[in-house]
Amino acid sequence: MPVKMADRATAEHVTQPERRAGTSPPRWRSRKAKGLAYAAPTAVFVAVFFLLPLLLVGQMSLSDWPLLAGDRGVNAPENYTDITDSTLFWPAIRFTLLYTVIVTVVLLALALLLALLVQESRPGAGFFRTVYFLPGALGLASASLLFWGLYSPTTGPLSRILERLGLVDDPVSFLGSPTSALWSTVFLIVWKFAGFYMLILLVGLQRIPHEVYEAARMDGASRAQIFRSITLPLLRPSLALCLLLCVTGSLLAFDQFFILTKGGPDNSTVTVVQLIYREAFQRLNLGTAAALSILVLAALLLLNALQFRGLRRADES
Repeated sequence: MPVKMADRATAEHVTQPERRAGTSPPRWRSRKAKGLAYAAPTAVFVAVFFLLPLLLVGQMSLSDWPLLAGDRGVNAPENYTDITDSTLFWPAIRFTLLYTVIVTVVLLALALLLALLVQESRPGAGFFRTVYFLPGALGLASASLLFWGLYSPTTGPLSRILERLGLVDDPVSFLGSPTSALWSTVFLIVWKFAGFYMLILLVGLQRIPHEVYEAARMDGASRAQIFRSITLPLLRPSLALCLLLCVTGSLLAFDQFFILTKGGPDNSTVTVVQLIYREAFQRLNLGTAAALSILVLAALLLLNALQFRGLRRADES
């Protein structure tokens, strides 16, 4: 009799956890429901502030949509043909690509040099890190206004300093020619963002184990060999992030040129985003502005996809 009672208790002890395991918990306590609850605010934010505006822009690009009159009906593909036939379309694309290449090369090269200079902990390294990063705390519009005042040939200090040093005889117009306007804007962007990209690369450099450098030095590798064979390959993720941010930001350049040059002289510094602004708020044609926006978005998606594909192949090789 005691044996049977023990067997029954053992059976109940075994079957009760199995029953509990077989019963499904309430939906609000399940992991899937919790995941959906956590993701819901972000999904709503993306839908309201990205997907819906994107659908609206797509509708505008296929419609006759003046700024002050509203939707007048579908006119596809007239907006796309009109914007590509514009006299400023191809010059704006060429200038934007040229500006992007120059800024990307100069900015990333300088940022990498600064990161290497302040990589090791030495007296004054923290001070220089702060000094290099400090311009990044200033807004781009504020920095553009600051440099607009510095570049002024009548009231700006740069031209006066050059005259007092005897380097020039007349006031210098830093924004008076297409070439000088381009390089003056490049200098502004490099001054402002070099510290930001330096910080990203500095984090990547500090993630490289010191043992790797010590092993390379013990094998007799020179500094150039260490940089080429160790630093650059292990820094590739940080460089890829900087490249992606720099290219995307340069292709979407607007504030600096709008404030410094207004697209001049002679429309030589008109970027693609400035052309969108002109179509929407000067020519009052939201349809062509939306069509150009769709083209820019498609180009950015294609470019980012090619970058990710190239980086993935480089990591696999």
